[in-house]
Amino acid sequence: MDRGMYVAMTGAKQIMQAQAVNNHNIANLSTIGFRADNVSFDSEPIYGPGYATRVNAVAGDAGTDFSSGVMESTGRDLDIAVNGKGFIAVRGSDGKEAYTRAGDLRITPTGAVTTASGQAVLSESGPLVIPPSTQVSIGNDGTISVVPQGSAPFAVTQVDRIKLVNPSTQDLQKGDDGMLRLKSGGKAKTDDTVVISSGMLESSNVNAAQSLISMIELQRMYEFQIKSLNSTDTNEQSAQRLMTTS
Repeated sequence: MDRGMYVAMTGAKQIMQAQAVNNHNIANLSTIGFRADNVSFDSEPIYGPGYATRVNAVAGDAGTDFSSGVMESTGRDLDIAVNGKGFIAVRGSDGKEAYTRAGDLRITPTGAVTTASGQAVLSESGPLVIPPSTQVSIGNDGTISVVPQGSAPFAVTQVDRIKLVNPSTQDLQKGDDGMLRLKSGGKAKTDDTVVISSGMLESSNVNAAQSLISMIELQRMYEFQIKSLNSTDTNEQSAQRLMTTS
C-alpha cells in the first residue's frame, strides 16, 4: 500500500474519533453538571526504514473542560449546585468514591440519597441515609436537616453532611461512566470552603454553537482526507498504466 494512502486513511480514522467525542458532548447538552471532553490533534512521524518523510495526524485526549455551566433556579429543595470550584462526592459504578457536579438529588424509599442517575451521595462516613421525614433541607455547607415524621414543624434535626471536595482539576480524570476520579485512585479530602446553593442546578458546560461548528469543521477535514485517499489511488493507477505501456 502506498504510504500516502496510509497517511490519508489514518487521518480519516482519527477525525472520526474526534467527531465521536464532539457528538458525545452535543448529546449531553441537557445533562446536569456535565463536563465536556476535549480533543487535540498532534503530528506523529511514521518511523521505519529510510527517512521519516510522512507524518500522521493523531487525535489525542486533551482532558476535560472544567469551566462552569449556567446556574438555573428550580425551587426544589433537593436540587443543589456547587458555587465556583468543588465537587459532590458520590459512589461510582465501580463502588469507589467519585465526584460530580450533578446535584439533582433523589431520596429512595429506603432513605438513601442518590443522584438522578442512581449514584449514592456520600458523607464523610459513607453513603447518606436519612430517616422518614416531612421536610428535608440542605445548607450551604452540605448539611442535611430534616423534620422527622410525627414531629412538630419546628423540630428540625441535623442528620448528616454531604461530602464536598475541591481537588486540583489536574489530578482528576473522567471515567467511562462520566464520573470524575483522582488519577491516583485515592480519595479527596473534605473541603469546608466549598459552598452549594439549594434549589439550583448547574447545566452542562457544553457550548452548543461551538460544538456544531466543530462538527462541520471535522466533517470537512474528513472529506479532505477521503479526497486525498482517492487522489493517491488515482495516481497509483496512473503510474501502473505508465509502467505497463512503457
